Amino acid sequence: MNAPHWHLAINHIPVVGVFLVVILLGYALARGRGELYGVSLGALVLLALATIAVFFTGRRADDALMDFADVDDKLVHIHEAAANFAFTGIGILGMVALVALVLGRKLPHVSRGAATVILLLAAVEMVLLAWTANLGGQIRHPEIRATSAAPASPEKGGHD
Repeated sequence: MNAPHWHLAINHIPVVGVFLVVILLGYALARGRGELYGVSLGALVLLALATIAVFFTGRRADDALMDFADVDDKLVHIHEAAANFAFTGIGILGMVALVALVLGRKLPHVSRGAATVILLLAAVEMVLLAWTANLGGQIRHPEIRATSAAPASPEKGGHD
């Protein structure tokens, strides 16, 4: 497998993972399940680490895509800019989660306030990752672009 293939295979891990952590941490806060705070924070740290591989395979995929004439360089660069922003965000989120975990070991438990702040940060990061993933999908999927024309109907020479 080459870098673009790896990037496509693993790029869903942080997108789906952070979404699931937001649900789990939200549930933990709503139900007062303090033991799930640590699980959620640990998952965020692991997702931040996994995103390193996603980010760097994306860099290599960018190089490979430039060889294709049908790839719009502008879309690649917009996705890359969003990826830089999302990568920075998940790095910060992972560090905050790690600090909360370390401090939580010294205290009786991770505080509800800290978990709430991290939930809010994770929700923002979830949006950043989804936005970045959508922009990446637009590179090779013109059908999801907002500005793409509607597909031609069969009477006008479109596909059946």
